[in-house]
Amino acid sequence: MSIRVMLVDDQVLLRTGFRMVLAAQPDMEVVAEAGDGAEAIGILRSTAVDVVLMDVRMPRLDGVEATRRICAEPNAPKVLILTTFDLDEYAFSGLKAGASGFMLKDVPPGELLAAIRSVHSGDAVVAPSTTRRLLDRFSPMLPSGGSEPTNKAVDRLTEREREVMLLVAQGLSNGEIAARLVLSEATVKTHVGRILTKLNLRDRVQVVVLAYETGLVRAGGGPGK
Repeated sequence: MSIRVMLVDDQVLLRTGFRMVLAAQPDMEVVAEAGDGAEAIGILRSTAVDVVLMDVRMPRLDGVEATRRICAEPNAPKVLILTTFDLDEYAFSGLKAGASGFMLKDVPPGELLAAIRSVHSGDAVVAPSTTRRLLDRFSPMLPSGGSEPTNKAVDRLTEREREVMLLVAQGLSNGEIAARLVLSEATVKTHVGRILTKLNLRDRVQVVVLAYETGLVRAGGGPGK
């Protein structure tokens, strides 16, 4: 079954380019396009979509607010934010609004396709190093977590789960975490799944955001004091 994709961008040429790339894939289908967030929300009421590629700066309703409204709906499609380096603050806001990740608009086609497939399967959708760079730059915008985490749910994590959470938040992939802790990748994946369940989080992107918000990780990617 094909992955049903919606393209949301006010630049027609960009949508055309993305559509051509996706149309060449046997497992993907562009089922809808929209020029702004409001139009996208309207289309989603009558069109089944698996993954939304969402621009951030658009007329009428921007991608961040559109993402927030879309993700608040039951059985919402996954949202992948599209951004550029000079708009990283919008990407961060998009993650906070519920997006499953973000990609740069000039990303190589292969990476974009891999990201769409990852989003659809529920896995991580952004390179850990990119997530780390984004949050390091904008962590001063987050509420101060003080010297101790403010989320009581974190206290329910086991010592190993907390250790894995810190490494996820510092931008390490499952493979890198496995090597660091001398574990199998399957074991690391199991720990990440338990962390998501205990903290009531959707994906590892939200793990990173929570770790910064609570002070578990400070600007620079290291553990909080």
